[in-house]
Amino acid sequence: MTARLEGSVGGRVPGTDEWIDVSYRDGVVVTIARRGLTAEEAVVAPVIAPGFVDAQVNGYDGLDVNAAEPSPDRIVELTRRLAGIGVTTWTPTIVTASEDAIVAGLGAIAEARRLDRRTADAVPDVHLEGPFISDREGARGVHDAAVVRPIDPAEVERWLDVGAPIGIVTVSPHTPDAAARIAEVAALGVRVAIGHTHATPEQIRAAVDAGATLSTHLGNGIAAELPRHPNALWTQLADDRLTAGFIGDGHHLPLDTVEVLLRAKTTARAFLVSDMTDVAGRAPGSYDASVGGRVELSDDGRLSFADTGYLAGSGVDIARALRTVVAGTSLDLASALPLVTSTPAGVLSHARAGLGQIAVGAPADLVLLDERSGEVLRVVQGGREVMGVLAGAGRGGSP
Repeated sequence: MTARLEGSVGGRVPGTDEWIDVSYRDGVVVTIARRGLTAEEAVVAPVIAPGFVDAQVNGYDGLDVNAAEPSPDRIVELTRRLAGIGVTTWTPTIVTASEDAIVAGLGAIAEARRLDRRTADAVPDVHLEGPFISDREGARGVHDAAVVRPIDPAEVERWLDVGAPIGIVTVSPHTPDAAARIAEVAALGVRVAIGHTHATPEQIRAAVDAGATLSTHLGNGIAAELPRHPNALWTQLADDRLTAGFIGDGHHLPLDTVEVLLRAKTTARAFLVSDMTDVAGRAPGSYDASVGGRVELSDDGRLSFADTGYLAGSGVDIARALRTVVAGTSLDLASALPLVTSTPAGVLSHARAGLGQIAVGAPADLVLLDERSGEVLRVVQGGREVMGVLAGAGRGGSP
């Protein structure tokens, strides 16, 4: 008989003078006891929060989701390392590639989930960022123009046959038949996100009417210069049917822009993503990226191409992005936490019940944070204590 895995963790409820003790068994929260803070705890008590959810991860710490040779072991190891920085749920993100390459990547994720229960729980969804995106410079970003193609629901069906839990597909609805194709994809049970697009406001609205519900890293993956109004940014910000992801590294979007974007969407319809590549979590320096060539990682986490200085994905993990947003906007830690917990959990197609919350019956995914610095102090994932948290959290630095 297998021993039952159980334990407890306690901390201050963010923004309150309340302490909670959370007990868990077999990976699920079973009781929550509440009390007031002692005088000492009111000064030094760590904040308790749900484990972080990152809905857009391309890689981390030398491990690449989009490597030329996909590996289940790499996905399992990414799950382990991400937990060390507070990310207990993550969405492997496969970028624009040939169908064969996409299927191979999905196969590696499916096998990793089959082999490792921890990975199966931590990876409820896969995000396909492309290949159905804009072929134009600027909007396309660093995606390979040679394999960009129109929205194809039949190809999505073939991806689903691989057995990986495809939750999100990012598309550009700029073609005349885009709305009809989006409706077909949505009917497959896959959430459609708008991103890397040069679509008009009218095409954006038609896409939402057809079933698109998300915006992928809104404010990025779009032309550098837009009409003052109307434009695709205003249209997506104005439509409450769209929940929007934002890259919170302080480089992809200026923090005053983040402030305005979050006011427009509110934390109920906005979430932070890291959009990390495999260079994130490594020491500052020069690296060869799997997409785009030689890149430079700076001390502040800016990741850019060595020859042009243009951004090359993000070098900032979601915990550091949270600290950056708290430091640079009017949000405090308590009001910002939904951006990395409950709201991203809500956009995942296959999320477990209660993900992103602290509640009886919810997954026992928990983090303790220093309330003043936002640093991750302790992580519990699926009812298991994550070791080496301080070492993992420290590598990304602070804003």
